[in-house]
Amino acid sequence: MTDLHAIDTQALAALEAELARQLALVDCFGPDWTRPRTAPQGHVYDVVIVGGGQSGLATAFGLRRERINNILVLDENPEGFEGPWETYARMITLRTPKGLTPIDYGIPALTPQAWYEACFGAAAWQALDKIPRGVWMEYLRWYRRVLNLPVRNSAKVTGITHVGDGLYSVELGDGSTVLARKVVLATGIQGGGEWHTPAMIRQSLPRQTYAHTSEPIDFATLKGKRIGILGGGASAFDNANWALGQGVGEVHVFMRRSVLPRINPIRFMERVGFTARYPALSDAEKYRAMAAFLSHNQPPTNDTFNRAASWPGFALHLASPWESVAYEDGQVIVTTPHDRFAFDFVILSTGLVSDPRLRPELAALAPHIALWGDVVAIPDGERNPLIDAHPYLGPAFEFTPRHAADAPLLHGLFAFNYSALISLGLSASALSGMKNALPRLVRGIADQLFLDDREELLAQFVAYDEQEFMGQWPRPASVAEAAA
Repeated sequence: MTDLHAIDTQALAALEAELARQLALVDCFGPDWTRPRTAPQGHVYDVVIVGGGQSGLATAFGLRRERINNILVLDENPEGFEGPWETYARMITLRTPKGLTPIDYGIPALTPQAWYEACFGAAAWQALDKIPRGVWMEYLRWYRRVLNLPVRNSAKVTGITHVGDGLYSVELGDGSTVLARKVVLATGIQGGGEWHTPAMIRQSLPRQTYAHTSEPIDFATLKGKRIGILGGGASAFDNANWALGQGVGEVHVFMRRSVLPRINPIRFMERVGFTARYPALSDAEKYRAMAAFLSHNQPPTNDTFNRAASWPGFALHLASPWESVAYEDGQVIVTTPHDRFAFDFVILSTGLVSDPRLRPELAALAPHIALWGDVVAIPDGERNPLIDAHPYLGPAFEFTPRHAADAPLLHGLFAFNYSALISLGLSASALSGMKNALPRLVRGIADQLFLDDREELLAQFVAYDEQEFMGQWPRPASVAEAAA
Protein backbone atom coordinates (compact mmCIF):
# COMPACT_ATOMS: atom_id res chain seq x y z
CA MET A 1 0.00 0.00 0.00
CA THR A 2 1.28 3.46 -0.91
CA ASP A 3 2.45 5.42 2.13
CA LEU A 4 1.26 9.02 1.83
CA HIS A 5 3.71 9.99 4.58
CA ALA A 6 6.65 8.97 2.38
CA ILE A 7 6.24 11.60 -0.33
CA ASP A 8 9.52 12.86 -1.78
CA THR A 9 8.95 16.57 -1.21
CA GLN A 10 12.04 17.65 -3.14
CA ALA A 11 11.07 15.68 -6.23
CA LEU A 12 7.52 17.01 -5.98
CA ALA A 13 8.81 20.58 -5.77
CA ALA A 14 10.88 19.95 -8.90
CA LEU A 15 7.79 18.61 -10.68
CA GLU A 16 5.83 21.70 -9.68
CA ALA A 17 8.56 23.93 -11.13
CA GLU A 18 8.45 21.93 -14.36
CA LEU A 19 4.66 22.16 -14.42
CA ALA A 20 4.85 25.95 -14.10
CA ARG A 21 7.28 25.99 -17.04
CA GLN A 22 5.00 23.79 -19.17
CA LEU A 23 1.97 25.92 -18.38
CA ALA A 24 3.89 29.02 -19.44
CA LEU A 25 5.07 27.33 -22.65
CA VAL A 26 1.48 26.63 -23.73
CA ASP A 27 0.30 30.09 -22.62
CA CYS A 28 -2.13 29.03 -19.91
CA PHE A 29 -3.90 31.58 -17.73
CA GLY A 30 -3.91 34.51 -20.15
CA PRO A 31 -6.06 37.61 -19.56
CA ASP A 32 -9.83 37.39 -19.87
CA TRP A 33 -11.48 38.09 -23.22
CA THR A 34 -15.05 37.88 -21.91
CA ARG A 35 -17.17 41.02 -21.49
CA PRO A 36 -17.79 41.78 -17.80
CA ARG A 37 -21.40 41.94 -16.64
CA THR A 38 -22.75 43.97 -13.75
CA ALA A 39 -25.85 43.61 -11.62
CA PRO A 40 -27.25 45.54 -8.65
CA GLN A 41 -27.27 42.35 -6.58
CA GLY A 42 -23.49 41.92 -6.71
CA HIS A 43 -20.61 40.45 -8.68
CA VAL A 44 -21.47 38.43 -11.78
CA TYR A 45 -19.28 35.42 -12.53
CA ASP A 46 -18.91 34.23 -16.08
CA VAL A 47 -19.18 30.64 -14.85
CA VAL A 48 -20.12 29.05 -11.54
CA ILE A 49 -19.28 25.36 -11.21
CA VAL A 50 -21.31 23.38 -8.68
CA GLY A 51 -19.08 20.61 -7.34
CA GLY A 52 -15.38 20.70 -6.50
CA GLY A 53 -14.48 17.09 -7.18
CA GLN A 54 -12.48 15.86 -10.15
CA SER A 55 -15.07 17.06 -12.71
CA GLY A 56 -15.44 20.51 -11.17
CA LEU A 57 -11.70 21.09 -10.76
CA ALA A 58 -10.95 19.93 -14.30
CA THR A 59 -13.71 22.14 -15.70
CA ALA A 60 -12.27 25.13 -13.87
CA PHE A 61 -8.79 24.47 -15.24
CA GLY A 62 -10.17 23.99 -18.75
CA LEU A 63 -11.94 27.33 -18.60
CA ARG A 64 -8.82 29.10 -17.36
CA ARG A 65 -6.91 27.61 -20.30
CA GLU A 66 -9.52 29.33 -22.50
CA ARG A 67 -8.79 32.62 -20.71
CA ILE A 68 -12.07 32.52 -18.82
CA ASN A 69 -10.88 33.40 -15.32
CA ASN A 70 -13.97 35.03 -13.78
CA ILE A 71 -15.17 31.72 -12.37
CA LEU A 72 -16.03 30.15 -9.03
CA VAL A 73 -16.27 26.53 -7.88
CA LEU A 74 -18.74 25.75 -5.08
CA ASP A 75 -18.55 22.57 -3.01
CA GLU A 76 -20.65 21.55 -0.01
CA ASN A 77 -17.84 19.63 1.69
CA PRO A 78 -14.89 20.86 3.76
CA GLU A 79 -11.66 21.48 1.88
CA GLY A 80 -9.90 18.28 0.92
CA PHE A 81 -13.05 16.15 1.16
CA GLU A 82 -14.71 16.96 -2.13
CA GLY A 83 -16.22 14.09 -4.08
CA PRO A 84 -16.66 10.53 -2.79
CA TRP A 85 -13.07 9.50 -2.17
CA GLU A 86 -12.80 10.41 1.52
CA THR A 87 -16.52 10.40 2.30
CA TYR A 88 -18.55 7.38 1.17
CA ALA A 89 -16.29 5.56 -1.31
CA ARG A 90 -15.01 2.36 0.30
CA MET A 91 -13.07 0.67 -2.50
CA ILE A 92 -9.38 0.12 -1.87
CA THR A 93 -8.30 1.20 -5.36
CA LEU A 94 -9.85 2.90 -8.35
CA ARG A 95 -11.47 0.49 -10.79
CA THR A 96 -9.92 2.11 -13.85
CA PRO A 97 -6.49 1.45 -15.41
CA LYS A 98 -3.75 3.49 -13.78
CA GLY A 99 -2.47 4.90 -17.09
CA LEU A 100 -5.54 7.00 -17.89
CA THR A 101 -4.91 10.72 -18.29
CA PRO A 102 -8.37 12.17 -17.66
CA ILE A 103 -7.89 15.73 -16.37
CA ASP A 104 -4.41 16.90 -17.41
CA TYR A 105 -5.35 18.29 -20.86
CA GLY A 106 -2.21 16.79 -22.34
CA ILE A 107 0.20 18.63 -20.01
CA PRO A 108 2.78 15.97 -19.06
CA ALA A 109 3.74 17.34 -15.64
CA LEU A 110 0.08 17.37 -14.59
CA THR A 111 -0.59 13.68 -15.27
CA PRO A 112 -1.26 11.25 -12.42
CA GLN A 113 1.85 9.29 -13.40
CA ALA A 114 4.11 12.34 -13.24
CA TRP A 115 2.75 13.24 -9.81
CA TYR A 116 2.98 9.68 -8.48
CA GLU A 117 6.54 9.17 -9.73
CA ALA A 118 7.62 12.46 -8.18
CA CYS A 119 6.06 11.48 -4.86
CA PHE A 120 7.04 7.81 -4.66
CA GLY A 121 9.48 7.02 -7.49
CA ALA A 122 9.28 5.51 -10.96
CA ALA A 123 9.77 1.98 -9.64
CA ALA A 124 6.74 2.37 -7.37
CA TRP A 125 4.63 3.41 -10.36
CA GLN A 126 5.78 0.40 -12.35
CA ALA A 127 4.88 -1.89 -9.46
CA LEU A 128 1.46 -0.30 -8.99
CA ASP A 129 -1.61 -2.18 -10.22
CA LYS A 130 -4.36 0.37 -9.71
CA ILE A 131 -4.24 3.74 -8.00
CA PRO A 132 -5.37 3.53 -4.34
CA ARG A 133 -8.45 5.56 -3.52
CA GLY A 134 -6.72 7.76 -0.93
CA VAL A 135 -3.80 8.38 -3.28
CA TRP A 136 -6.18 9.60 -5.98
CA MET A 137 -7.73 12.06 -3.52
CA GLU A 138 -4.26 13.31 -2.63
CA TYR A 139 -3.57 13.88 -6.34
CA LEU A 140 -6.78 15.90 -6.64
CA ARG A 141 -5.78 18.03 -3.64
CA TRP A 142 -2.44 18.69 -5.29
CA TYR A 143 -4.14 19.45 -8.62
CA ARG A 144 -6.28 22.12 -6.98
CA ARG A 145 -3.34 23.65 -5.14
CA VAL A 146 -0.80 23.86 -7.95
CA LEU A 147 -3.37 25.25 -10.40
CA ASN A 148 -4.65 27.76 -7.81
CA LEU A 149 -8.27 27.00 -8.65
CA PRO A 150 -10.96 29.22 -7.04
CA VAL A 151 -12.97 26.86 -4.82
CA ARG A 152 -15.34 27.91 -2.05
CA ASN A 153 -15.92 25.04 0.36
CA SER A 154 -18.81 24.41 2.77
CA ALA A 155 -21.07 26.05 0.19
CA LYS A 156 -24.10 23.85 -0.46
CA VAL A 157 -26.20 24.88 -3.45
CA THR A 158 -29.90 24.71 -2.62
CA GLY A 159 -31.45 26.37 -5.65
CA ILE A 160 -30.76 27.70 -9.13
CA THR A 161 -33.13 30.19 -10.70
CA HIS A 162 -33.09 32.19 -13.91
CA VAL A 163 -33.37 35.87 -13.02
CA GLY A 164 -33.44 37.38 -16.51
CA ASP A 165 -30.88 39.22 -18.59
CA GLY A 166 -28.98 35.99 -19.17
CA LEU A 167 -28.21 35.50 -15.46
CA TYR A 168 -28.72 32.75 -12.91
CA SER A 169 -29.01 33.18 -9.18
CA VAL A 170 -27.35 30.33 -7.32
CA GLU A 171 -28.77 30.07 -3.80
CA LEU A 172 -26.61 28.65 -1.00
CA GLY A 173 -27.55 26.93 2.23
CA ASP A 174 -26.45 29.90 4.33
CA GLY A 175 -28.98 32.14 2.60
CA SER A 176 -26.50 33.95 0.35
CA THR A 177 -26.62 33.99 -3.44
CA VAL A 178 -24.10 34.01 -6.27
CA LEU A 179 -24.80 35.41 -9.74
CA ALA A 180 -23.51 33.70 -12.88
CA ARG A 181 -23.94 33.81 -16.64
CA LYS A 182 -23.29 30.08 -16.90
CA VAL A 183 -23.76 27.29 -14.35
CA VAL A 184 -22.14 23.87 -14.63
CA LEU A 185 -23.50 21.03 -12.51
CA ALA A 186 -20.32 19.03 -11.91
CA THR A 187 -22.13 17.10 -9.22
CA GLY A 188 -20.85 13.58 -9.65
CA ILE A 189 -22.51 10.25 -10.05
CA GLN A 190 -25.57 11.12 -7.95
CA GLY A 191 -25.83 14.76 -9.02
CA GLY A 192 -28.24 14.12 -11.88
CA GLY A 193 -30.84 12.38 -9.73
CA GLU A 194 -30.67 10.38 -6.52
CA TRP A 195 -29.42 7.13 -5.08
CA HIS A 196 -32.15 4.52 -5.33
CA THR A 197 -33.77 3.13 -2.20
CA PRO A 198 -36.45 0.53 -3.02
CA ALA A 199 -39.92 1.38 -1.75
CA MET A 200 -40.02 -1.94 0.11
CA ILE A 201 -37.11 -0.77 2.27
CA ARG A 202 -38.45 2.75 2.87
CA GLN A 203 -41.89 1.53 3.82
CA SER A 204 -40.92 -1.42 6.01
CA LEU A 205 -37.79 -0.50 7.96
CA PRO A 206 -36.88 2.18 10.50
CA ARG A 207 -34.42 4.64 9.00
CA GLN A 208 -31.68 3.78 11.50
CA THR A 209 -31.60 0.16 10.32
CA TYR A 210 -30.39 0.73 6.76
CA ALA A 211 -28.12 2.90 4.63
CA HIS A 212 -27.26 3.22 0.98
CA THR A 213 -23.65 2.57 0.02
CA SER A 214 -23.43 6.30 -0.77
CA GLU A 215 -24.11 7.31 2.84
CA PRO A 216 -21.89 7.57 5.92
CA ILE A 217 -22.06 4.38 7.99
CA ASP A 218 -20.72 4.05 11.54
CA PHE A 219 -19.18 0.60 11.23
CA ALA A 220 -17.69 0.86 14.71
CA THR A 221 -21.16 0.40 16.17
CA LEU A 222 -21.62 -2.74 14.03
CA LYS A 223 -18.55 -4.57 15.26
CA GLY A 224 -19.28 -8.27 15.66
CA LYS A 225 -22.77 -7.91 14.17
CA ARG A 226 -24.49 -9.26 11.04
CA ILE A 227 -25.04 -7.15 7.95
CA GLY A 228 -27.03 -7.89 4.81
CA ILE A 229 -26.19 -6.15 1.52
CA LEU A 230 -28.80 -5.93 -1.23
CA GLY A 231 -27.24 -5.89 -4.71
CA GLY A 232 -24.22 -7.47 -6.32
CA GLY A 233 -22.49 -4.60 -8.07
CA ALA A 234 -18.99 -3.36 -7.37
CA SER A 235 -20.04 -1.19 -4.42
CA ALA A 236 -21.55 -4.22 -2.66
CA PHE A 237 -18.17 -5.94 -2.51
CA ASP A 238 -16.39 -2.68 -1.63
CA ASN A 239 -18.66 -2.31 1.39
CA ALA A 240 -18.38 -5.97 2.34
CA ASN A 241 -14.59 -5.67 2.43
CA TRP A 242 -14.71 -2.44 4.37
CA ALA A 243 -17.22 -3.75 6.92
CA LEU A 244 -15.35 -6.98 7.59
CA GLY A 245 -12.12 -5.04 7.86
CA GLN A 246 -13.76 -2.86 10.51
CA GLY A 247 -14.68 -5.86 12.64
CA VAL A 248 -18.22 -6.63 11.47
CA GLY A 249 -18.93 -10.28 12.26
CA GLU A 250 -20.77 -11.40 9.11
CA VAL A 251 -21.64 -9.82 5.78
CA HIS A 252 -24.14 -11.47 3.44
CA VAL A 253 -24.40 -10.19 -0.14
CA PHE A 254 -27.66 -10.95 -2.00
CA MET A 255 -28.03 -10.88 -5.77
CA ARG A 256 -31.07 -11.32 -7.96
CA ARG A 257 -28.90 -12.83 -10.71
CA SER A 258 -28.04 -16.51 -10.63
CA VAL A 259 -24.45 -15.83 -11.74
CA LEU A 260 -21.95 -13.14 -10.85
CA PRO A 261 -21.68 -10.25 -13.34
CA ARG A 262 -18.57 -10.84 -15.42
CA ILE A 263 -18.71 -8.29 -18.21
CA ASN A 264 -17.59 -4.71 -17.74
CA PRO A 265 -18.81 -2.88 -20.88
CA ILE A 266 -16.59 0.10 -20.06
CA ARG A 267 -13.52 -1.91 -21.05
CA PHE A 268 -14.93 -2.43 -24.57
CA MET A 269 -15.92 1.23 -24.81
CA GLU A 270 -12.35 2.24 -23.96
CA ARG A 271 -10.90 -0.18 -26.47
CA VAL A 272 -12.82 0.74 -29.62
CA GLY A 273 -13.23 4.49 -29.21
CA PHE A 274 -16.76 4.55 -27.80
CA THR A 275 -15.65 7.01 -25.14
CA ALA A 276 -14.63 9.59 -27.75
CA ARG A 277 -16.97 8.86 -30.66
CA TYR A 278 -20.20 7.93 -28.90
CA PRO A 279 -21.75 11.42 -29.33
CA ALA A 280 -21.65 10.92 -33.12
CA LEU A 281 -24.26 8.11 -32.91
CA SER A 282 -27.89 8.76 -33.74
CA ASP A 283 -30.42 8.95 -30.92
CA ALA A 284 -31.77 5.49 -31.79
CA GLU A 285 -28.25 4.05 -31.75
CA LYS A 286 -27.49 5.71 -28.40
CA TYR A 287 -30.69 4.28 -26.98
CA ARG A 288 -29.78 0.78 -28.12
CA ALA A 289 -26.22 1.08 -26.81
CA MET A 290 -27.23 2.38 -23.40
CA ALA A 291 -30.00 -0.16 -22.98
CA ALA A 292 -27.25 -2.78 -23.30
CA PHE A 293 -24.94 -0.83 -20.99
CA LEU A 294 -27.55 -0.55 -18.24
CA SER A 295 -28.34 -4.25 -18.47
CA HIS A 296 -24.91 -4.97 -16.96
CA ASN A 297 -24.08 -4.54 -13.30
CA GLN A 298 -20.55 -3.23 -13.03
CA PRO A 299 -18.65 -6.21 -11.61
CA PRO A 300 -16.16 -5.84 -8.81
CA THR A 301 -12.50 -5.94 -9.71
CA ASN A 302 -11.01 -9.41 -9.35
CA ASP A 303 -8.85 -8.41 -6.40
CA THR A 304 -11.84 -6.84 -4.62
CA PHE A 305 -13.95 -9.98 -5.04
CA ASN A 306 -11.14 -12.29 -3.97
CA ARG A 307 -10.44 -10.18 -0.91
CA ALA A 308 -14.12 -10.23 0.09
CA ALA A 309 -14.50 -13.96 -0.54
CA SER A 310 -11.48 -14.72 1.65
CA TRP A 311 -13.06 -13.31 4.82
CA PRO A 312 -14.46 -16.03 7.15
CA GLY A 313 -17.58 -13.95 7.74
CA PHE A 314 -18.44 -13.39 4.07
CA ALA A 315 -21.35 -15.11 2.32
CA LEU A 316 -22.77 -14.65 -1.18
CA HIS A 317 -26.36 -15.61 -2.06
CA LEU A 318 -27.09 -15.90 -5.78
CA ALA A 319 -30.60 -15.96 -7.27
CA SER A 320 -31.76 -14.48 -3.98
CA PRO A 321 -33.85 -11.34 -4.42
CA TRP A 322 -35.39 -9.89 -1.29
CA GLU A 323 -39.06 -10.80 -1.45
CA SER A 324 -39.90 -9.01 1.78
CA VAL A 325 -38.30 -7.21 4.70
CA ALA A 326 -39.63 -6.58 8.21
CA TYR A 327 -38.42 -5.18 11.51
CA GLU A 328 -38.92 -7.61 14.38
CA ASP A 329 -37.44 -7.54 17.88
CA GLY A 330 -34.70 -5.10 16.93
CA GLN A 331 -33.59 -6.98 13.82
CA VAL A 332 -34.16 -6.72 10.08
CA ILE A 333 -35.81 -9.88 8.78
CA VAL A 334 -35.10 -10.59 5.11
CA THR A 335 -37.01 -13.23 3.19
CA THR A 336 -35.65 -14.66 -0.09
CA PRO A 337 -37.02 -17.49 -2.24
CA HIS A 338 -34.69 -19.84 -0.37
CA ASP A 339 -34.48 -18.79 3.26
CA ARG A 340 -35.13 -16.24 6.00
CA PHE A 341 -32.33 -14.14 7.52
CA ALA A 342 -31.98 -11.86 10.53
CA PHE A 343 -29.60 -8.88 10.37
CA ASP A 344 -28.59 -6.07 12.68
CA PHE A 345 -28.24 -3.66 9.76
CA VAL A 346 -28.67 -3.69 5.98
CA ILE A 347 -26.83 -1.82 3.24
CA LEU A 348 -28.29 -1.02 -0.17
CA SER A 349 -26.11 -1.38 -3.25
CA THR A 350 -29.07 -0.51 -5.46
CA GLY A 351 -27.61 2.10 -7.77
CA LEU A 352 -29.12 5.41 -8.73
CA VAL A 353 -31.80 7.04 -10.84
CA SER A 354 -30.88 9.95 -13.12
CA ASP A 355 -33.76 12.41 -13.40
CA PRO A 356 -33.45 16.21 -13.07
CA ARG A 357 -36.92 16.29 -11.48
CA LEU A 358 -35.37 14.65 -8.40
CA ARG A 359 -32.82 17.41 -7.83
CA PRO A 360 -33.91 20.02 -5.25
CA GLU A 361 -31.59 22.68 -6.67
CA LEU A 362 -33.36 22.35 -10.05
CA ALA A 363 -36.91 22.56 -8.69
CA ALA A 364 -37.60 25.84 -10.50
CA LEU A 365 -36.13 24.68 -13.82
CA ALA A 366 -36.77 20.92 -14.05
CA PRO A 367 -40.29 21.26 -15.53
CA HIS A 368 -38.73 22.99 -18.53
CA ILE A 369 -35.92 20.44 -19.14
CA ALA A 370 -36.34 18.00 -22.02
CA LEU A 371 -35.95 14.32 -21.15
CA TRP A 372 -35.11 11.43 -23.43
CA GLY A 373 -38.66 10.18 -23.00
CA ASP A 374 -39.95 13.52 -24.31
CA VAL A 375 -37.73 13.71 -27.38
CA VAL A 376 -36.76 10.31 -28.75
CA ALA A 377 -39.29 8.11 -30.53
CA ILE A 378 -38.76 4.46 -29.62
CA PRO A 379 -41.29 1.62 -30.04
CA ASP A 380 -43.17 1.04 -26.79
CA GLY A 381 -41.84 -2.48 -26.39
CA GLU A 382 -38.27 -1.19 -26.49
CA ARG A 383 -38.66 1.77 -24.15
CA ASN A 384 -36.52 1.85 -21.02
CA PRO A 385 -37.82 4.02 -18.18
CA LEU A 386 -34.31 4.52 -16.78
CA ILE A 387 -33.14 5.97 -20.10
CA ASP A 388 -36.30 8.02 -20.61
CA ALA A 389 -35.78 9.89 -17.31
CA HIS A 390 -32.33 11.20 -18.32
CA PRO A 391 -32.08 14.79 -19.54
CA TYR A 392 -31.76 15.15 -23.29
CA LEU A 393 -28.56 17.21 -23.55
CA GLY A 394 -27.02 19.16 -26.38
CA PRO A 395 -23.55 18.43 -27.79
CA ALA A 396 -21.75 20.46 -25.10
CA PHE A 397 -23.67 19.02 -22.11
CA GLU A 398 -26.19 21.86 -22.19
CA PHE A 399 -29.76 21.25 -21.05
CA THR A 400 -32.33 21.54 -23.82
CA PRO A 401 -35.90 22.82 -23.41
CA ARG A 402 -39.07 20.76 -23.61
CA HIS A 403 -40.68 23.64 -25.48
CA ALA A 404 -38.97 26.28 -27.62
CA ALA A 405 -40.41 29.05 -25.44
CA ASP A 406 -38.48 27.65 -22.47
CA ALA A 407 -35.07 27.98 -24.15
CA PRO A 408 -34.06 31.27 -22.47
CA LEU A 409 -34.60 29.70 -19.03
CA LEU A 410 -32.01 26.99 -19.73
CA HIS A 411 -29.51 28.86 -21.89
CA GLY A 412 -26.29 28.68 -19.88
CA LEU A 413 -27.06 25.61 -17.76
CA PHE A 414 -24.84 22.54 -18.25
CA ALA A 415 -25.07 19.02 -16.77
CA PHE A 416 -21.54 17.66 -16.43
CA ASN A 417 -22.55 14.78 -14.17
CA TYR A 418 -23.61 11.16 -14.56
CA SER A 419 -26.98 12.14 -16.04
CA ALA A 420 -25.08 12.95 -19.27
CA LEU A 421 -24.55 9.22 -19.82
CA ILE A 422 -27.29 8.66 -22.39
CA SER A 423 -26.72 11.84 -24.40
CA LEU A 424 -22.91 11.90 -24.44
CA GLY A 425 -21.74 8.51 -23.16
CA LEU A 426 -18.98 7.97 -20.62
CA SER A 427 -17.99 11.48 -19.72
CA ALA A 428 -18.55 13.22 -16.42
CA SER A 429 -18.06 10.98 -13.37
CA ALA A 430 -16.26 8.39 -15.48
CA LEU A 431 -12.50 8.74 -15.63
CA SER A 432 -12.47 6.73 -18.85
CA GLY A 433 -14.46 9.40 -20.67
CA MET A 434 -13.35 12.69 -19.15
CA LYS A 435 -10.34 13.18 -21.43
CA ASN A 436 -12.67 13.55 -24.41
CA ALA A 437 -15.62 15.09 -22.61
CA LEU A 438 -13.89 18.02 -20.92
CA PRO A 439 -12.80 19.81 -24.13
CA ARG A 440 -16.33 19.41 -25.48
CA LEU A 441 -17.81 21.01 -22.36
CA VAL A 442 -15.27 23.83 -22.14
CA ARG A 443 -15.57 24.67 -25.82
CA GLY A 444 -19.36 24.79 -25.52
CA ILE A 445 -19.25 27.17 -22.55
CA ALA A 446 -16.70 29.43 -24.26
CA ASP A 447 -18.74 29.47 -27.48
CA GLN A 448 -21.89 30.47 -25.57
CA LEU A 449 -20.10 33.29 -23.77
CA PHE A 450 -18.74 34.56 -27.08
CA LEU A 451 -22.00 34.26 -29.00
CA ASP A 452 -24.01 35.89 -26.23
CA ASP A 453 -21.88 39.03 -26.73
CA ARG A 454 -21.36 38.74 -30.47
CA GLU A 455 -23.23 41.92 -31.38
CA GLU A 456 -21.06 44.06 -29.14
CA LEU A 457 -17.90 42.18 -30.09
CA LEU A 458 -18.61 42.46 -33.81
CA ALA A 459 -19.40 46.16 -33.50
CA GLN A 460 -16.14 46.73 -31.66
CA PHE A 461 -14.27 44.67 -34.24
CA VAL A 462 -15.71 46.63 -37.15
CA ALA A 463 -14.81 49.90 -35.40
CA TYR A 464 -11.34 48.72 -34.39
CA ASP A 465 -8.69 51.17 -35.63
CA GLU A 466 -5.67 50.74 -33.36
CA GLN A 467 -2.61 51.28 -35.53
CA GLU A 468 0.08 48.61 -35.29
CA PHE A 469 2.25 49.35 -38.33
CA MET A 470 4.28 52.57 -37.99
CA GLY A 471 6.34 52.56 -41.22
CA GLN A 472 6.28 55.55 -43.66
CA TRP A 473 6.96 56.00 -47.36
CA PRO A 474 8.74 57.92 -48.61
CA ARG A 475 10.88 57.39 -45.56
CA PRO A 476 11.69 60.56 -43.57
CA ALA A 477 15.19 61.92 -44.29
CA SER A 478 16.33 61.45 -40.69
CA VAL A 479 15.40 57.77 -40.76
CA ALA A 480 17.05 57.19 -44.14
CA GLU A 481 20.28 58.89 -43.03
CA ALA A 482 20.38 56.87 -39.80
CA ALA A 483 19.94 53.65 -41.74
CA ALA A 484 22.80 54.59 -44.06
